[in-house]
Amino acid sequence: MLLLGANAQAQNYEEAKVPAYTLPAVLQKSDGTFVRNIATWEKERRPEILMLFEDNVYGQMPEAYDSIQYTLTNEAPDAMQGKAHLKEIEIAVWRNNKPVRIPLVLFIPNKARNPVPAFLFINNRDQSNTDPTRATKSDFWPAEKVVDSGYAIAAFHVSDAAPDSKETYQEGVLQLYPEQLKAENGMRAIGAWAWAASRAMDYLQQDKEIDAGKVAVVGHSRGGKAALWAGAQDQRFALVFSNCSGNTGAALSRRKFGETVKKINDTFPHWFTDSYKQYNDNEAALPVDQHMLVALIAPRPVYVTNASEDLWADPKGTYLSLVHAQKAYALYSKDPKLSPGPPAIDSPILHSYMGYHNRKGKHDLTSYDWQNFILFANYHYQNKDR
Repeated sequence: MLLLGANAQAQNYEEAKVPAYTLPAVLQKSDGTFVRNIATWEKERRPEILMLFEDNVYGQMPEAYDSIQYTLTNEAPDAMQGKAHLKEIEIAVWRNNKPVRIPLVLFIPNKARNPVPAFLFINNRDQSNTDPTRATKSDFWPAEKVVDSGYAIAAFHVSDAAPDSKETYQEGVLQLYPEQLKAENGMRAIGAWAWAASRAMDYLQQDKEIDAGKVAVVGHSRGGKAALWAGAQDQRFALVFSNCSGNTGAALSRRKFGETVKKINDTFPHWFTDSYKQYNDNEAALPVDQHMLVALIAPRPVYVTNASEDLWADPKGTYLSLVHAQKAYALYSKDPKLSPGPPAIDSPILHSYMGYHNRKGKHDLTSYDWQNFILFANYHYQNKDR
């Protein structure tokens, strides 16, 4: 989130004012016993953490629907001056005789001889950023750069899943699940965006030009929160990229640095489940913190970022989430061995199961960020010496 005027001035930006806090232990079950192997993690502790996030933060993730259909609405085999195959697909999901329709934009490199890996982007800014005609281009979604690197790139817009408004967020996916609106732990906008990412994954999984085992989900800011939740819920995503996601994204809530749980709930009451509001100014009572969300992605690689001028998103607290999530990766013998403190500005951690960078500049998604996403994907998809 951007730092806006007087509303942000009361927030803490001094490390000396970060309160003492104790994080819930990733590998300690609710009965007090500790997880010591993969089987116990996957069968007991991981589902327990997932349910805690559903009940207290992001809401339930409904799975039932009557049917799903994919319609190719537009196609250009020679897009990007012949470099890419453009497909525009309408994903229609039906439940109880009601549909929700989510348009997906997809560019696939033309030179590929085999199915290609893909980046799926949750677009939370103007739809022009993911313009399929490429009349408008931006570093926010540098499709040409990604295609030139040998990857497909897809995107959908959050407004098609849940309008980003406290007045109208119910007018998308939640039309299919009205019961969620009545539940204290019901899905809201962030959950709806993650749900839509999984429906896009459903499509990509059956497109023969896509390597369905190598699809990454990517999001920025509020989209970065949704990307983490999508990656935690849907283990089909091979990589997860969360850019400047801040509070209730990758940053630790208990640090009370920059944006707080109360501030985010007051400003965006439609993002998270109603039960989350009981933790306003009460973060210590949360049964989870964001390092546990990152841990749910294990053993799959995850990459999170910050920007040096974006203190609202708590760069140090974001990096510490990775540090405290390492124990879940260590269960799989994939311990990233991160240093206790964050790296220097513009010094990305790429050759690890947990990637990170703090880019010089403001709250944004830039070509620099995407270049590191590509390098991280290259390492995990192509490097045989890990």
